[in-house]
Amino acid sequence: MSIDPVTDDDLMLLALEEARAAGAHGDVPVGAIIAVPTDGRYAVIGRGHNRREQRGDPTAHAEIEALRAAAAHLGHWRVEATLVVTQEPCPMCAGALVNARVRRLVYGCDNPKAGAVASLFTICTDPRLNHRLEVVAGVRAGECAAEPPPRVLIRAPGARCVSPGRFPGRASVVSGEVTERPKVHDWKSCVSKGTEGSNPSLSATVTTATIELHPIYGPG
Repeated sequence: MSIDPVTDDDLMLLALEEARAAGAHGDVPVGAIIAVPTDGRYAVIGRGHNRREQRGDPTAHAEIEALRAAAAHLGHWRVEATLVVTQEPCPMCAGALVNARVRRLVYGCDNPKAGAVASLFTICTDPRLNHRLEVVAGVRAGECAAEPPPRVLIRAPGARCVSPGRFPGRASVVSGEVTERPKVHDWKSCVSKGTEGSNPSLSATVTTATIELHPIYGPG
């Protein structure tokens, strides 16, 4: 998609593109964009999406990836810009936004289990900290919450979840078919049905059939 971003909505569309890229390689579909205003529109200086599963890196969240890209572009650590992300940031990412001196945060859907901007904590606006951000919530929230999850949904009998970086190119074929659209924040029902996905925010219902799994799974 070619977008010349002018508004927060436009930037969120770019962030959604990044989210889809994360889901394509088996990560939680969250994407982030960092931009600065120039001549009545935005110039993108950093972008990123979740790569935690892909890289086996617990810090490789979308916001962190975008901050690293923006800092490299600017040549210093102060990223005084607008960060747009599809989901409310977690404590790690919210803290990174404060430390990077990000001026504005725009996010899509709430993160009720890990959100550190409004849901569980208010790190970005806490008056006790040495920097606070302007926060805009709910931009394209429905689209962000509905973003399809990673393609890895079914756990094969006798298989275990592995990092694609450690076991590149492996895939499994199992009996099973996803007959119900995966739900966000419902991993307990997923595990209880024996259909554990690649991350604990997915669930699925399975019936008899044959499907091919994404290479994130290898034989155990």
